[in-house]
Amino acid sequence: MSAASPSRNSFPSNSGEGDHQLEKLEFALAVALTRGDLQRSQTLRDQIAALGGNLEEPGT
Repeated sequence: MSAASPSRNSFPSNSGEGDHQLEKLEFALAVALTRGDLQRSQTLRDQIAALGGNLEEPGT
């Protein structure tokens, strides 16, 4: 991969790929919360925050 190529996780949160990654993380968070996995939930929350969180309301 060249220096000019973005890595898989470097997409801005407003890009299509960034939005998809955010949706996957939010789904994984819901599953972790349902299972009561607090450690995984916190890790996922941190990853969501690093992507900028979801600035849209659900369904918009």
